[in-house]
Amino acid sequence: MTGLMLTPGKTGSKWTLRFTSPVTGKRRDAGLGVYPEVPIADAREKALGMRRLIDAGKDPIEERDREQQAASITAAALTFEKAARKVHEELKPGWRNAKHADDWIRSLEAYAFPLLGQKKLDAVTPADCADVLRPIWLEKAETASRTRQRMHAVMQWAWAHGHITANPVSVVDHILPKQNAKKEHQPAMPWRVVPAFVKKHVTEFKQGEATRAALLFLILTAARSGEVRGAVWDEFDLKVGVWTIPGERMKAKEPHRVPLSAPALALVQRLKEQKLHEALVFPSPRGKVVSDMVLTSFLRRVQAQSDTPGRVATAHGFRSSFRDWASEHGYARDLAERALAHTVANKVEAAYHRTDLLDQRRPMMEAWAVHVQSCSSAAVPTSGPVLT
Repeated sequence: MTGLMLTPGKTGSKWTLRFTSPVTGKRRDAGLGVYPEVPIADAREKALGMRRLIDAGKDPIEERDREQQAASITAAALTFEKAARKVHEELKPGWRNAKHADDWIRSLEAYAFPLLGQKKLDAVTPADCADVLRPIWLEKAETASRTRQRMHAVMQWAWAHGHITANPVSVVDHILPKQNAKKEHQPAMPWRVVPAFVKKHVTEFKQGEATRAALLFLILTAARSGEVRGAVWDEFDLKVGVWTIPGERMKAKEPHRVPLSAPALALVQRLKEQKLHEALVFPSPRGKVVSDMVLTSFLRRVQAQSDTPGRVATAHGFRSSFRDWASEHGYARDLAERALAHTVANKVEAAYHRTDLLDQRRPMMEAWAVHVQSCSSAAVPTSGPVLT
């Protein structure tokens, strides 16, 4: 296309359209973006749009300046938090489950909003974005990556709607140190500490029935947070004491049976009698699935001890607590791995996993429950309201 050029510079190559202004008669250069972020097809499309304005007797730079000025007026009233919540609402219908939608906005609430929430969109700088990510960039790399992606989506939306001229999140990699490939470790509570924690904060704590009930059940079953929080009554056979989680709710997409220890079964039976919700076992006060952040906030509030200095234990970390306990007490690795519903990467070993060893796992889960309750006189009452 006539006038379209790729101009090299110190920080990279830039697309430029050189034209003669139909308004002033002077030669002008209009920037179209940085290569390769703006590929040639996009550059040509932008240039064509400008050529149409020129053919109509308009100066594309002046038109763009007017649009940006109008966008700045709008952006002056639009903060990062307001934009993020708008983007969240627009994207939510396309996401496959409510948990992802919830995690998306909560990660921004936890990390981005404290620093960026009240900033105007056009005032957010790359340095601001780096400041958000820096505390978690190396120690919580996976969390930082997800938060960065979501911040980028918000600012990309702002750019697409003319509120900003460039996405400041795009360059934070050049400000922050290089991340290593180490997988983020979930802080776990040492297994010896679990009984005292359960007695002090779970059995006797007087707030949030669903929170404590779900956390106690999670500890007793060594299940994942999402599996517990999304549990519904149809998954339970209380006569035989088995909880069957359907494949669509499992990480490996395979059904998983959990033998319920006596305390776990008693807890579920009492909740069933209370009829807190028609479908959900652990409903929130609003009758919805309890958020993962509710458990996280609870553990932070009580400063749950972990094996990672400076960090509190996570709900997921109780699976590691169980795994360490099982290993210390001589239980077969295969039994513990089945209890945790871990997938088997080794094809030869996987060939022998034709049974879930439910009956063999039951004594192990009973012994784990005894350990969990060893500091409590009665972790689950046999009569009266549970965890009130």
